[in-house]
Amino acid sequence: MDITKLNIDDSAKQNALAWLEGDYDEATKQAIRDMAEHDPQELNESFYRHLEFGTGGLRGIMGVGTNRMNRYTVAMATQGLANYVRQQFSGEPELRAAISHDSRNHSREFAEITAAVLAANGFKVYLFDGMRPTPELSFAVRHYHCHTGVMLTASHNPKEYNGYKAYWSDGCQLTAPHDTAVIDEVLKIKHMGDVRMTGGEQNIITIGEELDQIYLDRVAQNSLNPDLIKKHHDIKIVYTPLHGTGIVLIPRMLKQLGFTNVNVVEAQAVPDGNFPTTPSPNPEEKPAMRMAVELAQQIDADIVFASDPDADRVGVAVKRPDGEWMLLNGNQTMSVLFYYIVRQWQEKQMLTGNEFMVKTIVTSELPADIATRAGIKIYDVLTGFKFIAGKIRELEGLESFIAGGEESYGYMIGDFVRDKDAVSACSMIAEIAAWAAEQGKTFFDLLVDIYKQYGFYKEGLLSVVRKGKSGAEEIQEMMRQYRANPPRDIDGDQVVCIKDYQLHESRDLLTGRTEHLDLPTSNVLQFYTASGNKITVRPSGTEPKIKFYFSVKGELCCSECFDATNTALDTKIESIQVSMGLK
Repeated sequence: MDITKLNIDDSAKQNALAWLEGDYDEATKQAIRDMAEHDPQELNESFYRHLEFGTGGLRGIMGVGTNRMNRYTVAMATQGLANYVRQQFSGEPELRAAISHDSRNHSREFAEITAAVLAANGFKVYLFDGMRPTPELSFAVRHYHCHTGVMLTASHNPKEYNGYKAYWSDGCQLTAPHDTAVIDEVLKIKHMGDVRMTGGEQNIITIGEELDQIYLDRVAQNSLNPDLIKKHHDIKIVYTPLHGTGIVLIPRMLKQLGFTNVNVVEAQAVPDGNFPTTPSPNPEEKPAMRMAVELAQQIDADIVFASDPDADRVGVAVKRPDGEWMLLNGNQTMSVLFYYIVRQWQEKQMLTGNEFMVKTIVTSELPADIATRAGIKIYDVLTGFKFIAGKIRELEGLESFIAGGEESYGYMIGDFVRDKDAVSACSMIAEIAAWAAEQGKTFFDLLVDIYKQYGFYKEGLLSVVRKGKSGAEEIQEMMRQYRANPPRDIDGDQVVCIKDYQLHESRDLLTGRTEHLDLPTSNVLQFYTASGNKITVRPSGTEPKIKFYFSVKGELCCSECFDATNTALDTKIESIQVSMGLK
């Protein structure tokens, strides 16, 4: 089959021919020939561009090609990362890196390739002996005083995907200026001839159990009520790792804390990159939680939680008074975490007035309300957990970080890890369930208590898809119109404040006062109303869509009013969407 005669993009032809003629293994070359003969469109998709190394690293479908996750794209990305780190730490006598991976297909292979390239470039490489959670990789970077780290994972994406998350010396994912600078270096690597692959095998050090225990001991220090755990050690916990890395450390951590009745969903306890028991290993979605909830119903459990494949996100299910199980959203879980931690710090007189907590701008204002009323500073950052870690770095030595979180099911307690941490979060969620039991309550009861005290906050998300060039232009025009003609009211509720993260400006419409927003530039608008509602408008950076986040607020008069209030707030969100012309 003559690839040059195929009806595909010229760039795809050139890239495919380069691989056929280059230093690539025979199986890869045969796969290219097979695609050319039997599936030219797949060849086009696989080679029409180079897989982009974004500000968070690589993420894509696994397979052969320049636009796929494979041993070659991983190797070339690693060479670019190595080149940049060497430039930035040119005076260091020894460069160090830590590498981990999740349970996905090819993750171990990609981790070993990453280690080989870094080692061949003179790095001392700490490679885990098997899969480990993302938070432990972040911890390892700091523990071994590494200059960089890499986690091979596609988080909660479907099984066809894999990914490559790069970390800086502080254990945080790459932030400015390093994120874009690394991209520039990666783009300079055009073919495998630019990659050092061999010659550094002696520089690779295998790590495992010794660091596991150090990390777990540090997580254990988060506990605020160890005596309470001893008293309620037998609360019924259901946990599922969704075939991922959580199985390595989370049951072990719960046991170390003293919990004795941890029920793991056995069918999902076996690491498997095909994720055979769920359509998608995403604890944000109901199908992923189904087996755990079924087990909870069978044993009448007290709490259910699930971690995603790289164990940085947590999904939680709680039992209602009617016996039905309800999945919490990320805002609700974060609010209960903040509430418990703040209450304990207050009761134990641990607050000095110099503490702070962090959330992202699209997260509910309820966690901020909880922190503020306790006299704890709360900072907003852009969407993405690396910005939470970045705020910790900015204030290190000046203020004391307690906890942070985001609406997309990521939470961090303490600053010893600089990324989302499901191991710490699951441990604290279990402790909160014990605290609830001590009061004769459930986790759901605590959420209701919070709503009664602070107000019933409810969130919604609507994505409007506009495909193609015209769609992208339409999205930009929508943002331009919102800026040029901002709404005076939304569904009859007066807009009292507008935050524009592209202009770095917060405007109080009642006083006319303008404040500077000291955050990186981002094409995001937020409208705050007199009744406490918040609407965030944010075009997606990776998909042809514009996202609308809704956070509304009502009063919860009594526990028995939960369902009626919840329904009323759902109706309110829908009414706002209609008033904005979105439905």
